[in-house]
Amino acid sequence: MKAVLYVCHGSRVKKGRDEALAFIEQTKPFIDVPIQESCFLELADPTIEQGLARCVKQGATEIIVFPFLLLAASHAKKDIPLELEKAKFKFPSVKFHYAKPLGVHEAMVDILVERMNETGHPILPGSSVLIVGRGSSDPQTIADFAAIRDLFRSKTKLTDVNISYLAAAAPIFKEELQRLHHKQPTQLWVLPYLLFTGILSKTLEKEIQSLQSPESIILTGCLGYHPAIRQIIDDRIKEADSTGGCHYVSNHG
Repeated sequence: MKAVLYVCHGSRVKKGRDEALAFIEQTKPFIDVPIQESCFLELADPTIEQGLARCVKQGATEIIVFPFLLLAASHAKKDIPLELEKAKFKFPSVKFHYAKPLGVHEAMVDILVERMNETGHPILPGSSVLIVGRGSSDPQTIADFAAIRDLFRSKTKLTDVNISYLAAAAPIFKEELQRLHHKQPTQLWVLPYLLFTGILSKTLEKEIQSLQSPESIILTGCLGYHPAIRQIIDDRIKEADSTGGCHYVSNHG
């Protein structure tokens, strides 16, 4: 019997954890797999090991592990695969498939634009935009984020579109925010490329409020629950199931 284990990042902020779990609960009815469980990579329970055990307890003989992450950084490439390597010894009779994370996708850019429209502010042609990511030392993640920026530029026809990170990569959000604010654009949009509310999204609010005249800055909501993300998840699960889903997992042929 097949199962899906959704691996969320985890957060110290309860609201962020609750949002992730609520998203998955809304997604489950659209995923054609009989056993579906959720877990966290860090900072919360159930752990990956506990999540896998729950699937096996319900009769799973095949588990598709979906990293509910935006991009393929070290968590997706190293941390989760390491846990799966351990699981292969603990559950030797279970076949594991490992799906890709959400990744670069045009629909994700559509959600950013939707979040802008939800603020009620018109998007003026000369607007400056700052897309903010979590950050990673992985070069592929940096390249992927640049691809997202380029997609956004292409879709919106806005020219002053910038990217920044909250940690582990440059430019740092605080510095880029100050640089753009100093230019005094007609509008400065700050778009969190984050799935859910958490400590990082609170950091954005704090930095914006620390500036003089923060009212000229428009902060949108996080990506949050969206049917388009649900569809990407379904696609990733199906891809892993059909190909054997061996991305990043060693010792698999």
